Amino acid sequence: MRNGWLSSAKAGAFAAGLCVVLLAALPVPALLAQVSAYGDKETGPVNDKPPAILNGVGISQNLNAQLPLSLTFIDDMGKPVELASYFGKRPAILALVYYQCPMLCSEELNGLTGALQMVNFVPGKDFDVIVVSIDPSEGTALAAAKKRSYLKRYGHPETMAGWHFLTGTQANIDALTKAVGFGYVKIPAPDGTLTQFAHASSIQIVTPEGKLAQYYMGVEYSPKDLRLGLVEASANRIGSPVDNILTYCYHYDPKTNKHSLIVARVVQLGGLVTVFTLGGFMLVMFRRERRAGDGMPGAGMPGNGINRTGINGTGTKVNG
Repeated sequence: MRNGWLSSAKAGAFAAGLCVVLLAALPVPALLAQVSAYGDKETGPVNDKPPAILNGVGISQNLNAQLPLSLTFIDDMGKPVELASYFGKRPAILALVYYQCPMLCSEELNGLTGALQMVNFVPGKDFDVIVVSIDPSEGTALAAAKKRSYLKRYGHPETMAGWHFLTGTQANIDALTKAVGFGYVKIPAPDGTLTQFAHASSIQIVTPEGKLAQYYMGVEYSPKDLRLGLVEASANRIGSPVDNILTYCYHYDPKTNKHSLIVARVVQLGGLVTVFTLGGFMLVMFRRERRAGDGMPGAGMPGNGINRTGINGTGTKVNG
């Protein structure tokens, strides 16, 4: 019995901790909308009245629109490259982020990388991952560092040729974001030392012809949906619109002239509630177990100890 509830308690503690980590990157109205079950796309209540700072920020699902493949960007090796060089043979996953983003972009790329670990397709062979910075001030060093970080996280360095982290000029960034339907707003800090961007989070699947085939919103992506999206896009088939549940990223508070996490207090409160709830649960179970042990024949006698066995490490091997 004790092994059972201890396992439940540990699982509950891990799940609670994971929720706190993920919630730190999400705005309050979308907290319950962004973590999907396996095979399900994100759904949830729509925030009809976003803050004024988010005017112009959003995702328009331009399905079947052609990307401007003649645009030139700088790759993570410092070489100019046309978008067209990544198309023609296989589909691609496109992510528009900026590399110094303090919160949401990392969660987006973490979610993408985690999902791809459970998809049995190989980057560089079956599809490409194209990450483009929306900040024209970012350069090759940042792009290269991000590529190293996510290759390590993905766990398959041999797929390096399938991951592309790009930077570019404002004109080319504007042309690409317009084609994708990616609306964002630049937010300069008062002292001019740090520029951030208010933007929403999504990834796009693009056909070998360079047409937008599918959008996935949020920061957590279903491996099943990603796999199906890549299969459909590889045949140049266009998907259907998904619920436009947006996860926004903006960090600057104009009222205080400070940068702070939007939902920090909510997350802190949620963490305290979780800790107290879990602590109370464990205390009650300890007391129940002790009473049950005191009432058992031979309790406390030699040879009647609990056999504490480890959890059987069985599982499913996942191919990246």
